[in-house]
Amino acid sequence: MLRDIAPRGPDGQGLYAQDNICFGHRRLKIIDLSNHSAQPMIDSNLGLVIVFNGCIYNYVELRKELQKKGYNFFSSGDTEVILKAYHAWGEACVEKFNGMFAFAIWERDSKKIFIARDRLGIKPFYYQDLGNTFRFSSFMPALLKIPGTHDDIDPAAMNHFLSFRSIVGDKTLFKSIKKLPPATTLTIESDGKKTQKTYWRLQYKPSGDDLKRTEKEWIDLVEEQMRKAVKRRLVADVPVGVLLSGGVDSSLIVGLLSEEGQKDISTFSIGFESMADQEGNEFEYSDLIAEHYKTDHHKIFANYDMLKDNLGDCVSAMSEPMISHDVIGFYLLSQEVSKHVKVVQSGQGADEIFGGYHWFPPMLDVSPQEAPQAYAKAYFNLDHNAYKDVVHEDYSREDYALDYITEYYANSPAVSAIDKTLDIETSLMMVDDPVKRVDNMTMASGLEARVPFLDHELAELAVRIPAKFKIAQDGKHVLKEMARRVVPHEVIDRPKGYFPVPGLRTMQGEYLDLAKDIFSQDSARKRGIFKQSYINDLLDRPEDHVFKFGSKLWHVTVLEYWLQQQGL
Repeated sequence: MLRDIAPRGPDGQGLYAQDNICFGHRRLKIIDLSNHSAQPMIDSNLGLVIVFNGCIYNYVELRKELQKKGYNFFSSGDTEVILKAYHAWGEACVEKFNGMFAFAIWERDSKKIFIARDRLGIKPFYYQDLGNTFRFSSFMPALLKIPGTHDDIDPAAMNHFLSFRSIVGDKTLFKSIKKLPPATTLTIESDGKKTQKTYWRLQYKPSGDDLKRTEKEWIDLVEEQMRKAVKRRLVADVPVGVLLSGGVDSSLIVGLLSEEGQKDISTFSIGFESMADQEGNEFEYSDLIAEHYKTDHHKIFANYDMLKDNLGDCVSAMSEPMISHDVIGFYLLSQEVSKHVKVVQSGQGADEIFGGYHWFPPMLDVSPQEAPQAYAKAYFNLDHNAYKDVVHEDYSREDYALDYITEYYANSPAVSAIDKTLDIETSLMMVDDPVKRVDNMTMASGLEARVPFLDHELAELAVRIPAKFKIAQDGKHVLKEMARRVVPHEVIDRPKGYFPVPGLRTMQGEYLDLAKDIFSQDSARKRGIFKQSYINDLLDRPEDHVFKFGSKLWHVTVLEYWLQQQGL
């Protein structure tokens, strides 16, 4: 298992075993570069052992608070702060943390294990509960390598994957492996009893004062909180760079860092070869920002061969299959960035938190009752009737995807259809698509990505902003108006872009040959997920199956490719 997660932590390895527990850890040195913060971390005085993935941005403040309570520290990092905080405040310690985290703490005397994941699911936690055995990892393939691991595919997860372009909630592709949901703790007693709790939830319930605020007042509040979020994510004992796409979100991060007084900020952009009428890069805008703020800018140009030659390794680096074309962009970008810095800030989450997607404005005009169907029409890859043409009957007996969304809308604490939709995007879809994608691809190169738009205090502010302000002017209005105070207007008033990877969008040439090879393997035929008639049609006419979310051939190819990469 440690070998499988080695890229996530290239700077050290640790192992702790006692009684019936064993913790392993691979370390990426970001805070406290000494061995005092090595993991698994053992505090013999408190009788606690921890393995931790992530960063607690307010650890210095918490350390001071704990020192006043009489705690003494043997390290200068954030890992020990979690241990002391757990001893001081018990399970409620998670409410004190501002950061991204997944950790497990073992109590030596009680034999209890306490597990927690951050509020917005930035850091992953996969587990397999076999009754008398409990295994976990930050990278699902590490669990799949254990002898005897069951690998039965979950039909509901398959429906999620091909409908939502990701598998959401606590599900994974496999029945026996689950994800701990965001903002969740799990306690395992010595007798095996398990208690799972949700400790935080976005509420989407503006107060009386919120409803009276003007647009300018909201812009002022967002600016104040954004500045805090970006500044918090500078906490490190190594330099912090920025992934600069040239869009509003990453440009705003660069601008705020510059205004914070950061000099010679390292920025990184990637572009691909153009194909037919598809532009392969957005260097025009990233160059503009780099020049405006005089950053130490690095442009990576990924030619056809680089993309093709690295695709297999990129798929292997996926904790779960990922459809979005830009995953290879983040993989290649991270390889290069990791040669220069160990930490970067990235713009993920802004579209979900502040309402930037094209399917948000139509949701302003539908009732909560109509919302699930309206959302499915705008967001799903395919409806259930179309889905039944793709997969064998064993996987399509129920409309799992629509049923799941309908139930989520019904249980969301939001009231209006638009706020319920923003809740779904922020609390559900974002976690297992853009956020997981960036974590997987950066950590595959030993690079830590920090996401200021997912600062939980910023998210708590954003959900209070009335939708009429957030969704105005085709979306993300409040954030864009705030950005005008910081960055050049050219990157704000440009058409909304996407991370362009033309080769995977069209699936021609060698990419088509790759797909044909993957589906010709005995394992693909024996697996029997997809109807052969559907696959044959995609392979014969891939150009007829390109739509707003990319190539349908790539969607099925990446799933089968990933399974084969896992040796399944």
